[in-house]
Amino acid sequence: MHEFSIASNLIEIAAEAAGKDGRPVAVVHIKVGALSGVVPEALIFAYDIAREGTILADSKLAIQWVPVRIFCQTCNRIVDLPGIQSFACPACGNGSSDLRSGRELDIVCLEVKEC
Repeated sequence: MHEFSIASNLIEIAAEAAGKDGRPVAVVHIKVGALSGVVPEALIFAYDIAREGTILADSKLAIQWVPVRIFCQTCNRIVDLPGIQSFACPACGNGSSDLRSGRELDIVCLEVKEC
């Protein structure tokens, strides 16, 4: 389960950032792309285990799911794909390899507790 190593890295990065401010972290907000290979439920489970005994022990993980988006040259616009099985524009059916989103695995922000 590679989600545990991802959760551990998220905690390490967030703990370092939180240590600069000195306030406890309530929520770690991340973006996860549909092509990242991450299973959100498994990542939350791993995060809940990995956070124990750290300065993020009371924090939660909030995941924003990012769909796969491609640029369709035929339609001249960015479109969301309904799944990851086909990289064809849902409007016109033409394929595209111009990937615009879907591989993200980013920490967006840390929500800190008010003291």
